Amino acid sequence: MNFKEGQPIYVQIAERLCDEVLAGTYQPDSRIPGVREYSALLEVNVNTTVKAYDLLAQRGIIYSRRGMGYFVAAEASNYIQEERRAYFRQHALPELFRQMHLLGITIDEVVKIYNDSNAKQ
Repeated sequence: MNFKEGQPIYVQIAERLCDEVLAGTYQPDSRIPGVREYSALLEVNVNTTVKAYDLLAQRGIIYSRRGMGYFVAAEASNYIQEERRAYFRQHALPELFRQMHLLGITIDEVVKIYNDSNAKQ
């Protein structure tokens, strides 16, 4: 995995797991890879992966079963979507609107591009 500058690696690992949950790679109440297995897959230190799993557990995305590993929480997808929607509204949209204003792009243009991109899918 290629990691970005400016964001802790454990946070990026947690976000990758969230992406995998949203994509359906891991279903509710299914087991996710163990810490050592996921560390080897991503070629990172085990302690970094432990921090990522701890973060996800604190957010209610995963839970542990003693001696059995980590599992996806039943409402994980909903939690992830709620968090990401809130972030999008608070951070991405204001920046998008600022850029639209600076570049003279109308909401109608954005809607057309959006509709065209959905028609291709």
